[in-house]
Amino acid sequence: MSRQKLIKQLQKKNSKLSQSELSEVINILLKSINNTIKNGNNLEIRGFGRWFGRKLKENYNARNPATNELIYKPEKYKVRFRPSKNLKKKINE
Repeated sequence: MSRQKLIKQLQKKNSKLSQSELSEVINILLKSINNTIKNGNNLEIRGFGRWFGRKLKENYNARNPATNELIYKPEKYKVRFRPSKNLKKKINE
């Protein structure tokens, strides 16, 4: 679902809010999720799921499978999402 479709769907349910207000609410939500994970904290929305970050170690001995050449992989921070039991149940109904 695109951002515009989400805004239109939210506007149907909340006709008092304009599209710009709904867009601002979505922007604030996404920025706060982004900042929380960027600071190394986990974020949990009960009944929906949990975002958490994982640090991947740097690797000096990685190989390119095509050329068998040694390459360096720098340290990375990977974001993961784990859905809640309620969300899994609703999706699989």
